Amino acid sequence: MKIDKRNIEVLDDQMARVLRKKTPQQRLIIAFNMWGSAKKQLTNYLRSLHSDWDEKKIQHEVTRRLSHGAT
Repeated sequence: MKIDKRNIEVLDDQMARVLRKKTPQQRLIIAFNMWGSAKKQLTNYLRSLHSDWDEKKIQHEVTRRLSHGAT
């Protein structure tokens, strides 16, 4: 099956080797920290764009975006 690079990110071989050496717990911690970083960056970005929004509105929009609109 051919990989369509427009639809999926492909790790390079060196990074794949590094991740394979991690335990499942270590990989979960990495993923959790990446999620937290994305949430923090999005929160700060929305604050900079919408200084008139209160914290509840900002958090609602962060949640909406990170859940792909499921909330």
